[in-house]
Amino acid sequence: MKESILDQTFKNKNFSDQKLPSGEYDNCTFMNCNFSKTDISVVTFLECKFDTCNFNETMLKETSFQNVIFIDCKLLGTDFSICNNFLFAVEFNRCNLDYTSFYNFNIKKTVFKDCSMKEVDFTETILTGSQLDNCDLTGAIFERTIAEKVDFRTAKNFVIDPEINNLKKARFATLGLIGLLAKYDLDIR
Repeated sequence: MKESILDQTFKNKNFSDQKLPSGEYDNCTFMNCNFSKTDISVVTFLECKFDTCNFNETMLKETSFQNVIFIDCKLLGTDFSICNNFLFAVEFNRCNLDYTSFYNFNIKKTVFKDCSMKEVDFTETILTGSQLDNCDLTGAIFERTIAEKVDFRTAKNFVIDPEINNLKKARFATLGLIGLLAKYDLDIR
């Protein structure tokens, strides 16, 4: 039987190297918690907030994140592509998402604000309508990505090939155009 946890705050908890019991966390807040090497597979988080939490090497198989906010979290190498895609809705503020994977995943209308996103894998990702506000996308992989209506205006260090990605109505600042033309090895000043 799945456990249901409502309206609770978890502070300074160390869940590392554990298996979180299958259940549902509804309107819970996790502050300064360590989920490093934690198995949170088949757990549902509804309307939850994670503030200053560590998710390094966390197992997320069939984990549900529905209207979840991550603030100042470390999510290095997290594989969101194995999460439950049903009603998946997250927001990331000031998070480290380096080496994270959203491979072949639907993350429409996701907000990424002030995040480090180095070498993030967006291959075959549906990113439509998302916002990448002041994010560092050094080495991020965009291949067969659907990035329609994505706001890249304040994103930096990205390289995206318009010939292999769908960028219809995506928004770019003039300086961002360099990342769209990188494959042509042009000298743009």
